[in-house]
Amino acid sequence: MPKARWIVAGSCVAALAVAGVVVAAASGSGGGGQRALSSEEANRLAITRFRNYEAGGRAVTISVPGPAGNLIVTGSVDYRAKLGYGVVHGTGRDTSSDGLIEWTATSVRVDPVTDAPATAPAIPPTTGWYSRPLQQTGSSLDSSLLIALSLGSDRPDNAQLLPQNGAGWAGHDQVAGRQVDIMTGPAANGSAGTAGTVRYWIGSDGTMYRVQAALASETQPAVIDFDTQKYTPMPSAPATAPSR
Repeated sequence: MPKARWIVAGSCVAALAVAGVVVAAASGSGGGGQRALSSEEANRLAITRFRNYEAGGRAVTISVPGPAGNLIVTGSVDYRAKLGYGVVHGTGRDTSSDGLIEWTATSVRVDPVTDAPATAPAIPPTTGWYSRPLQQTGSSLDSSLLIALSLGSDRPDNAQLLPQNGAGWAGHDQVAGRQVDIMTGPAANGSAGTAGTVRYWIGSDGTMYRVQAALASETQPAVIDFDTQKYTPMPSAPATAPSR
């Protein structure tokens, strides 16, 4: 079975590591210039990753930019197990990167599939999988997968530190008919010096509906949309073979 290109190397661009700094704030929809967060807005931004952890898992669609066309990952992330599973399709490119994918913060398992389904099967196939380390740098796909995993936390962030680190309010918007606020913030780990590098679309109760993050050497950001389909609990990990 032929290996997809992203089994070995992914896109040949500099990556955004979740623990590191991204290069520029992604532009977002919605009007209004950026201003300081109110106390209520800071509290919502502080709990938004905890909301994902509370939910256990969320359905996601991850749009990964690349010079050969985008990759779209449609699947689910278990924020307690720190595990993602889904299907990859290329848009504006050939189908050599299509297939099933499962990932953690340190590894990626892939199953190249001809005519990949629209959604990943609830029970993964038992053969055809390959594994490789998740690349901390050098792959826009791996960086986007890592960002998606980072968007859950077992405790709220510090609402007082977020404004001090430059988080702000950037406008109103709608996502799938829901009224949301766009807030800029530091990288998902809250590191100082990364203000404005990520945008969060957050509902009135702190639920996260979209995240947009710039990637080095890419003109378009990675975009993670939530609740784009029904959440499917994570399956047990399939047997894998190492990359060849």
